[in-house]
Amino acid sequence: MNCKETEIKKGIKMHCIKTDKFKTNLIAVFLTTKLNRENVTKNALVSTVLRRGSKNMNTQEEISKQMEEMYGASFDCGLDKTGDNQVLKFYIEVLNDKFLPKITDEDLLENAVKRMLEIVFNPYIENESFKEEYVEQEKNNIQKIIEGKIDNKARYALDRCIEEMYKNQPFGLYKFGYVEDLKTLNGKNLYEYYKKLINECKIDIFVSGNIDDKIEKTISEDENIQKLENRDANYIQPAITNKEIPDKENIVTESMEVTQGKLVLGLDVDIDKEDFKYDTLIYNSLLGGTATSKLFQNVREKAHLAYVASSSYLRNKSNIFINCGIDIPNYEKALELIRKQIEDMKKGDFTDEEIQNAKKGIIATIKTIEDEQDTEVSYYFGQELSNKRVSVKDYIEKIEKINKKDIIDIANKITINTIYFLKD
Repeated sequence: MNCKETEIKKGIKMHCIKTDKFKTNLIAVFLTTKLNRENVTKNALVSTVLRRGSKNMNTQEEISKQMEEMYGASFDCGLDKTGDNQVLKFYIEVLNDKFLPKITDEDLLENAVKRMLEIVFNPYIENESFKEEYVEQEKNNIQKIIEGKIDNKARYALDRCIEEMYKNQPFGLYKFGYVEDLKTLNGKNLYEYYKKLINECKIDIFVSGNIDDKIEKTISEDENIQKLENRDANYIQPAITNKEIPDKENIVTESMEVTQGKLVLGLDVDIDKEDFKYDTLIYNSLLGGTATSKLFQNVREKAHLAYVASSSYLRNKSNIFINCGIDIPNYEKALELIRKQIEDMKKGDFTDEEIQNAKKGIIATIKTIEDEQDTEVSYYFGQELSNKRVSVKDYIEKIEKINKKDIIDIANKITINTIYFLKD
C-alpha cells in the first residue's frame, strides 16, 4: 500500500501518501461522526463556520491572505454523507517545497499543516462562543442550500427516493440538515456542540505529496493535536449486508411544476460478502453505468422513452439507483421496459464482449485513482472507514477475475425497493 498509517491518539489517525507525481502537497482533515437528526444540521453549520476564521486568522480574508502568501495555496471545505456517517472535510493544497525559489528556506508544507490544524481545531471564539455574525451568515447560506435543493430536479428526485427508502433511518437524512433546526442554533450552543464533536468524532489527517518523515512529527506534536483527547470514535463502519429487504415495492408519486418527469428506482443488493461488491460494479455498468448499457441502449436509444437513462451503485449502502428523465405520459411504458432490463440481467441476457467492455471501463477509472491527489486521498479514506485495505493492483485483479456466472448471481440478488416518480 502506498499509504502509511499512524495512530496519533486513540481515534485519531495520520495517513501519509508519498508520491512524486505532483507539484503540490495536499493536506486533508476529515471529521467523521454518526448521522442523526439531532446533529445533522449542526454538523453542516460547523463545517461552514470553521472556514470563517481561526484564533490567529480571525476572518476569511485573513485566511485567504495567508494562503496567498504561501505562493497561492488554496483552502476549501465540504460536507459528505458516507454510509450512515456525516463527514466534515477540509483541504489545503500548497506548492511542494522543492519547487520554491532557491533563495527561500521556507517550509511551506509545515506552514500549511499548522494553518490547517488551527482552522479545524482552534477556531475564532468570542466569549466562549462562535462569532454570532459568522453563525447567522452561514445559517442563511445553508438555508438557501436547503431551500434550493428543488432547483435541480434530477438530484431532488434521487434524494427523495433515498429519503423514502430510508425513512426514519440515518441515511434518509439530508446532509445539509433542516431549516427548522437551523433556527435553534446560535454562536454559543453551536460552539458547545463543536467541542463535543471534536472530542468524540473519528479524525483522519491525510498528507499527500513529495514528503518526508518529519511531517509525522510536525502533526503529532502540534499544539492543537496535543490538546485533543483519546476517544472511541463515534462513527458507523459500513456493513457488507444491506438493511432488511422489504416484502413489496414502495411506490411514491410527487407533483411539482416540472416539464419532464423524473423516475428513480432504488434497488436493494442482498449480498453478504465484501467481494460481491466488485461483481456488483460490473452488474451496474452493464445495467446502466455506460452509454452501451441496457438502460441507455434499450430505454433511451431504441424505445425513445427517456432523455436520460442510467444507473449508479452506492457501495456503502448496497443500493443501485436507476435514474430516468421521461415524458410524463410515458411513465408506465418506461417503467415496464426498465423492469424488463432488470429481469433480462437475471436471465444472463448479456455477452462476454459486453462484460469485457465493462471491465475495461472500470479498470480505466481505477487506474486514474493515483493520478489525482484528492481522488487518491478519497480512495484511502474510504478504505479507512470500511476497514478494508485493497491496493489499486489488487482492485484491478478482483475486477478482472469476475465471470458471467458471478454477474448473474448478483442479478438474482437484486430487488426493487422504491419507485419514485416526480411529475406535474
